[in-house]
Amino acid sequence: MTLSFSAMDIIEPILAIAEKLYSLCEEVKANKKRCRRLAHRVSTLAELVKTVKVHGFGTEPEQVINGLENLKLTLESAEKVLKKYTCFSYLRRVTKAYDLGEEFSCLNERLNDAAQLLSLALQFEHRVSIQKVFQEATRQREDEEDRQSDSLELRELLQSLAQESKGTNTMVDAVQKTVDQTQRDVQDIKEILESLKKPRLHLQDIREIKPEELTYSFPVKPFMKCSHSEIYKGTYNKFTVAIKRYLCPLSTSPSELRRVFNKEVETMKRFESPSILRMFGICVEDENGPNPRNLIVMEYCEKGSLRQVLDSNCNLPWERKTQMCLDAAQGLYRLHQSEEKFKVHGSIRSCIFLVAAGYRVKLGGFELAKTETSLQKNKSKMNSVFHYNSPQQLQNINHPYDKACEIYSFGIVLWEVATRDVPFKDCTTPGQIYQKVCVEKIMEPLPADCPKQLKELINACRSFEPFLRPTAGVLVDKLFNMVEED
Repeated sequence: MTLSFSAMDIIEPILAIAEKLYSLCEEVKANKKRCRRLAHRVSTLAELVKTVKVHGFGTEPEQVINGLENLKLTLESAEKVLKKYTCFSYLRRVTKAYDLGEEFSCLNERLNDAAQLLSLALQFEHRVSIQKVFQEATRQREDEEDRQSDSLELRELLQSLAQESKGTNTMVDAVQKTVDQTQRDVQDIKEILESLKKPRLHLQDIREIKPEELTYSFPVKPFMKCSHSEIYKGTYNKFTVAIKRYLCPLSTSPSELRRVFNKEVETMKRFESPSILRMFGICVEDENGPNPRNLIVMEYCEKGSLRQVLDSNCNLPWERKTQMCLDAAQGLYRLHQSEEKFKVHGSIRSCIFLVAAGYRVKLGGFELAKTETSLQKNKSKMNSVFHYNSPQQLQNINHPYDKACEIYSFGIVLWEVATRDVPFKDCTTPGQIYQKVCVEKIMEPLPADCPKQLKELINACRSFEPFLRPTAGVLVDKLFNMVEED
C-alpha cells in the first residue's frame, strides 16, 4: 500500500518527537530508570513506525492509522512529562518526580495500546519482537523494579541532605547552605522527608482486617447512610478510612464471605491506581456472637462525591475542572485497560466518583462489588439512571453495554463538571430523555467560557454515533495535554 501524504504527516512528527524524547532522557536527573525504560519502549515503537513507513499499513489500514494518531498524542504527553525534569532546578525536579508514578504508568499503558494496533501491520518476526518488549507480566515487573530503584535514589539523596543538617540549628539552614534553593524548594524536601516515614497507600495489601486494627466512632452518627449500610470515618494502620457497616442481619456466613472476598481481591489488585478508590479489605465484628457484623474498609475522600462537590459553593476555575476531568478519565482508562479487556464499570455517573483532598477525583462504585452483593440482604437491581444512557441503549433496551456506551455516560459526567448542572433536569421519564437524545438529537449546551479543546472533547464523548466517541486512552492523552498547557 502506498503511503498517502496525510499518513506521512503522521509518521514524520512521530519520529521527530521520539528523537526529542531520547535527548530528554539523557538530561533528566531523577526517575532515571523509568525515563530510560520509557525511552527504550518508544525506540521499539519508532522502529515499528519506520517499518510501517516502508511496507505500508498491512491488512487493517484504518486501525493502524488510528494507532499512529494515538501514538502521536501519547508521545506529546511523554515529552511534557520528561520536560518537567529539565526545566526545574535540580531539587525541584526530584520533588516533582516523586509524584509522577501514575503518569509513567499511564504513558506505558498508552504505548502498549499503540504497539498492539501497529502490530496489525507487521509480519510475524516483528510481532514477536514487540511482544517481548510489551508483554504484560514483563512490563509490570520492569516497572516495579524501576520504581523501587528511583525511589531508593530519591531516599538516599534526601537522607544525605538530612545528614548534612547535623550540627546546625535547623535542616532548612543546612539545605540552604548546600544548594542555592528558594524557601519553597526547601519546604518540598522537608515534606517529602516526612512522607517517607509514613506508610504508603499503594503498598497496603487488600486483606481481611482484624476488628482491633480499626478505630471508628460507632454508634456516633455516620457521615453517610443508605437503606442497607452506614459509612463512618475511622482509622486503619495510620490511614484515615471510610468504614461501611451493614445494617441488616446477614444470611451470608463469615466463611462464605471470605471465599467471595478472597476470589475478588485478585481482580481488585489489577485496578490499583491513585485514580481509583483504594480498598483496604473486609472486617468481621463479633464473629462468634449472636449478631456478627461485616464491614468494608476503603479510602476516605474528604470532599464526598463529585456530585456533592459540584452542588457546593466551592471555587472551581477551569484549570481545576480540567484536572478533575483528567483524574476521572485516568480511573476509567485503568479500568478499561485491565486484563479483562472487555471490562467496563457499568454505572458511570457523577455520584460514583469520589473527591479527595486537593480536589483529586477517584473512580469508585465497583470495588469489591461481588463481596458487597453477598452482604446485602436485598439484592434487587438498582433502577437504571436513564440520564446517562447512550442513544443506543435508549433506542434498544437489549443493546449490549460496551465501552462506547460507557464513554457516552462519561461524557455526561464531564458535562456536569463543566456546567456544575444536573443533566436533563427537566426530564422525569425515560421517554422524555429518548425524545431529546434520539429524536431531536439535542446535546445540552456547555458554558460560553468553556475552553475550546475541552468543549470539543466533551461533545465528542456525547456523539450520537459510537464510532465518533474517543477511547478512554485518547481522553487521558488529550486532557493531560490540556492540563499541561494551563
